[in-house]
Amino acid sequence: MSASRVLVLNSGSSSVKYQLLDMRDGSRLAVGLVERIGERTSRLAHAPLTGGEKRERLEAFADHGEALKAVAEELDRDGLGLDSPDLLAVGHRVVHGGTRFTEPTVVTDEVLDAIEELVPLAPLHNPANVTGIRTARELRPDLPQVAVFDTAFHSTMPEHAARYAIDKATADALDIRRYGFHGTSHAYVSRTAAELLGRPVEDVNVIVLHLGNGASASAVRGGVCEDTSMGLTPLEGLVMGTRSGDLDPAVLLHLARVGRKSADQIDELLNKKSGLVGLCGENDMREIRRRIDEGDAEAQLAFDVYIHRLKKYIGAYSAVLGRVDAVVFTAGVGENAAPVREAAVRGLEELGLAIDADLNAVRSDAPRLVSPEYARVAVAVVPTDEELEIARQVHALVRA
Repeated sequence: MSASRVLVLNSGSSSVKYQLLDMRDGSRLAVGLVERIGERTSRLAHAPLTGGEKRERLEAFADHGEALKAVAEELDRDGLGLDSPDLLAVGHRVVHGGTRFTEPTVVTDEVLDAIEELVPLAPLHNPANVTGIRTARELRPDLPQVAVFDTAFHSTMPEHAARYAIDKATADALDIRRYGFHGTSHAYVSRTAAELLGRPVEDVNVIVLHLGNGASASAVRGGVCEDTSMGLTPLEGLVMGTRSGDLDPAVLLHLARVGRKSADQIDELLNKKSGLVGLCGENDMREIRRRIDEGDAEAQLAFDVYIHRLKKYIGAYSAVLGRVDAVVFTAGVGENAAPVREAAVRGLEELGLAIDADLNAVRSDAPRLVSPEYARVAVAVVPTDEELEIARQVHALVRA
């Protein structure tokens, strides 16, 4: 029997999320998380899905190397170790691929160097991604390590969508353009939406709304990204949990000149103290809805700002695509917050959109329609699965 398992690693600055999948049927064999790496006490939570109980380890993991070795030990306890002949490859989520990496890529020394060169474009993410890759290569130097890039799906954007209207020479010298993020999610969800509609992906135009603490929208024509809301960084676009989204660039100048804030202070303000938390002090949509039900005006304003931006992007991407077959909600808020879906679609009947209140109220882990049969444009909820998408891309590349 040929190797069929793919280990997917998502290395953050102080964490590692992982899943082991069997690509014969896409089933999960184990999932886990290591957090607080480098702190006095780290935590490893491991769940074998082939039998056996969930386990937790509380001990100090000084770095990602120690953390991944502990992950390997836990997998080995379940007979799923990294030395298994059934392990085909390791897939790594890498946030930024720039313009060079537009497809999943087998990691070589040259590729790893190139990913490091992109650190200025993703200083919070790419360094941790590189560390995870280096460690996995040390543990299994004979195994294919594949980088799958968040930006890759959006690399198909036409130049007029990817360009900012600033001096071209300056933009080119500093790699300033719109890259987009959450690409594996948008790829998975747009394809799954076509399957839900029972149509070939090449024939379906969808607007995907990935709404989590980070949030992004995309306009996807026949499985190909035409535009997306995030830009050079994940700060552009929709209102998010702690990020501002779209902003007049002169606000930054005003903060510097009048507010006397440094570049680092502005970065902190716009990325960690803005969005919903900046408007009402809370970035959990469930808590915001609870406060709204109690008559909290600040929470109501935050919700209204959030929805207004969503509607603007639905309208804009309807214009970009010309014909829209579905608007699809995904990620934590998109999948679970029925009031957000209802509010985002309300008033857009002229665009062919409508929500069925009963269908919208149903909670399910399955892809589903929440629009009435008469609606010209389907409204759908598709739970995202970035790990499965990464594993699929890794499996296809290594098996090619």
